[in-house]
Amino acid sequence: MAVKQRKGSHPGKVQHDAGQAGGDIGSAVTIAINRGFVIGREVLVGRVPGIVVGYNIAGVGRYLGHAYPLVVRTALGVTKCALDEVSLA
Repeated sequence: MAVKQRKGSHPGKVQHDAGQAGGDIGSAVTIAINRGFVIGREVLVGRVPGIVVGYNIAGVGRYLGHAYPLVVRTALGVTKCALDEVSLA
C-alpha cells in the first residue's frame, strides 16, 4: 500500500516559501538590531519588563519571524514579540 501524500495545511498554521520567508526574517531581525533590540537588552513588553534573549527565525507556524522577530523573557514567561509591542527600557 502506497503512502498517501497530503498537500493541505494544518489549521492555524501559515506556510510560506522558505526562500522568500528567509529574506523577510533576516530583514526583520536586522531592523530590530539596528533599533537597539540586541540580546541582553532590557525592554518593556507593554508595561512588563523583560530581556531580549534571542531572535525568532520561524518560517512556518503561527508566530512567523518576519512579523515577530524578537524573543523576550519576562517574569510571565518567554514570548515572541513584534517591534511595535516592545520598547527600550
